[in-house]
Amino acid sequence: MTAPTPDHYAVVGNPIGHSKSPRIHTLFAAQTGQNMRYDALLAPFDGFCETALAFKTGGGLGMNVTVPFKEEAFRLATRLSDRARAAGAVNTLTFNGDEIFGDNTDGAGLVRDIRSNLGRRIAGQRVLLLGAGGAARGVILPLLAEKPAALIIANRSADKAHRLAAAFPGISGGGFPELAGQSFDLVINATSASLHDAHLPLAHHQFAPGCLAYDMVYGKETPFLRQARAEGAATADGLGMLVEQAAEAFLVWRGIRPQTEAVLAELRRP
Repeated sequence: MTAPTPDHYAVVGNPIGHSKSPRIHTLFAAQTGQNMRYDALLAPFDGFCETALAFKTGGGLGMNVTVPFKEEAFRLATRLSDRARAAGAVNTLTFNGDEIFGDNTDGAGLVRDIRSNLGRRIAGQRVLLLGAGGAARGVILPLLAEKPAALIIANRSADKAHRLAAAFPGISGGGFPELAGQSFDLVINATSASLHDAHLPLAHHQFAPGCLAYDMVYGKETPFLRQARAEGAATADGLGMLVEQAAEAFLVWRGIRPQTEAVLAELRRP
């Protein structure tokens, strides 16, 4: 008897060779007994839509989207989840006939990593979100759903932080100087500074006693994490967020949530 053809999924980006998503989803599929294959696709900078639609036409059922194509994926979708609409970006596409469903699992992945893997509550905490770009916008709605005591956005461009904060009721934003005298229980770095080993202008008192400093970048010791550790904060990188957002996408596609603990341990193994 011929084995059934595996359901086909992929991640698309540029660059894409470094992506851990194929390994993560292959581990998820083995764990849950799902007959699927998952590939990495390099799309030209001006060819995302053509790449995504060709994959769909070829029988692909779903696609993760990484930089720099999340906003293009948002525009390609024919139907959006509430969290994708709030984020203004899509990292998970599902193809079903003529419909292209766009979702954003980044915020859910961040929240689940902080709560389940790191054992930290967000409810009632003072949260500082650094950055006002797409990475920051994509996690605001899930963070607000946790009911923090406060959510403050800080960015080098104060105007950009003000505009982002204005899109969500109950939060405020501004430049780094406006943080003077304030301290936070959870500080999340969603800027690109860590990718370039750049420092952020944070004062030492901004890390409250018992603070968790979380950098969305993973796999490197960043200036943000070094500073936070020197100020006595607990620290975490974004590898857990990567695995948890993948698990959320897997749930959207397959209707089952894989266990992430063993997969995360496998990825952290030297």
